[in-house]
Amino acid sequence: MKLSVKSDYAARALLGLARSFQTRAVRRAEDLADEQGVPANYLVQILIELKAAHLVNSVRGKEGGYLLARQPAEITLGDVLRAIHGNIFDSQALTDSQCPPVLRNAWEKMQEAVSRTANAINFQQLLDEADRSKMYYI
Repeated sequence: MKLSVKSDYAARALLGLARSFQTRAVRRAEDLADEQGVPANYLVQILIELKAAHLVNSVRGKEGGYLLARQPAEITLGDVLRAIHGNIFDSQALTDSQCPPVLRNAWEKMQEAVSRTANAINFQQLLDEADRSKMYYI
């Protein structure tokens, strides 16, 4: 299984927005892109998809930008991956009648495990982990 650059960039954007959640600061896409090392034009397209999935909200106008739609603890990596790709783990074998049942069952188990793991990681946990790792460098 290989995740796309797009899903990585989406997760980076959400992490950047999660850092600003407590202050409710609206973040410009260009600033997020610079901070996260993501091409700005591409990030705008990703943010539109995240908005359609109700993970981010946008604010229009001169002081506009993006912010999380919910608390960081309520948004998981699974939410991000589904917003960008649909199913987190997908295989033609899951619906292929020619696929041996034992193999289809193995793919289903993998699909469940990947989904369960992605759903168990939320952005508050990632923020907390980042804060803990910074403390070791003091």
